[in-house]
Amino acid sequence: MFLAVLFIIFAALLLIGVPIGIALGVTTAVVMAFFTKLNLLLLAQNAVAGLDSFPLLALPFFVLVGNLMFYGGISRRLLDLAEAIVGKVVGGLGMVTTVACMFFAAISGSGPATVSAIGTLIVPAMREKKYDVNFAAAITAAAGSIGVIIPPSIPFVIYAVITGTSIADLFLAGIIPGILMGVMLMITNYVIAKKEGYKGSDRKDLKFLSVLKESIWALLMPVIILGGIYGGFFTPTEAAVVGCVYALVVGIFVYKEIKFPEIYGALKDTGLITGATVFTLAFSTSFANMITMQQVPQMVVESLQVISDSPFVIMIIINIFLLMVGCFVDNISACIILSPILLPIAIKLGIDPVHFGVIMTVNLAIGFCTPPYGINLFVAAAVSDTTVSKLTKFIIPFLIAMLITLIMVTYIPALSMALPNFFGG
Repeated sequence: MFLAVLFIIFAALLLIGVPIGIALGVTTAVVMAFFTKLNLLLLAQNAVAGLDSFPLLALPFFVLVGNLMFYGGISRRLLDLAEAIVGKVVGGLGMVTTVACMFFAAISGSGPATVSAIGTLIVPAMREKKYDVNFAAAITAAAGSIGVIIPPSIPFVIYAVITGTSIADLFLAGIIPGILMGVMLMITNYVIAKKEGYKGSDRKDLKFLSVLKESIWALLMPVIILGGIYGGFFTPTEAAVVGCVYALVVGIFVYKEIKFPEIYGALKDTGLITGATVFTLAFSTSFANMITMQQVPQMVVESLQVISDSPFVIMIIINIFLLMVGCFVDNISACIILSPILLPIAIKLGIDPVHFGVIMTVNLAIGFCTPPYGINLFVAAAVSDTTVSKLTKFIIPFLIAMLITLIMVTYIPALSMALPNFFGG
């Protein structure tokens, strides 16, 4: 009865359009009042305690870094560099899209931001080269999902705060899976381009060394952030602040594209994103504490063990469940709600919390490209002047490539754990 009421209330609130943060708070309050002996004061106390976290300070600063780099004209320079590297092969502009998204992912940490920044520039070029506009939108939406896997990743920061996992380890663990997903998308793009006759770029003005020189300041951003963390010079939170200062200096004095309106826009976007995320995170802490006290994770574990005692089968079930959730709930919200429930199951199966964080993030990243929620689909459709219904057919081959990546990440732990184990000794 407790579980039924809990999820019925929560689902009903979401269906009528209540924001997830408010839905979590209301659900927790109602269930605590009528189905437990817990004092309602715990709701507020746990919410405040959930935000009392030094690593959480990294969230607004990493969001601000991505916004400053976006407003500073970084995406155009990264796109030129990607075109100089892979633009001339078959389906070159699709390759360029994927590589540029991988570059931008190492700066923004956000899927939709990556789609918007890269898609705005690459889709018109693909249209001019006679690429189907829906194919262009589909590859942009799929490649944009890498934005939350290659570090720095905002969902990794959220997962780390909720579960007490090392942000630095998660950042390291996301590098190989993110690159693997990019490679799988490029292989898919090559096969389709070969069939459809999509040719490579014929731009003569892109000289690799000159383009590299122009974009070197952008490429130094992830080097400074990740190198500073793993070199022991600063914590992930401090790295995010350093990144903000670096982005401002480069945008104002090097590229000279950031003025006061751009700074205001970046701060405004950061405030909106951070405010909504932190509000949700606060009440998710109360929600997680309540379900833990009521032994919900143990109930879920016992239910799964009734189905099967095989870790292989249970992980298939968890992956399918996360893929379904990703169709309806955004990455961060799903991570906030489900991490406290699913992580104990993963630990009992012998899965490292860092590895499971990557599995969750890859699962929910695929949700960026699956209807009906699929935020990357909506952003890609908007920048491509098409509709989600038209590009959905074209996203299917790329979804298959992403699912193959997910299977590999799930069942080959070394893909995620090799770098954390190496640098962690």
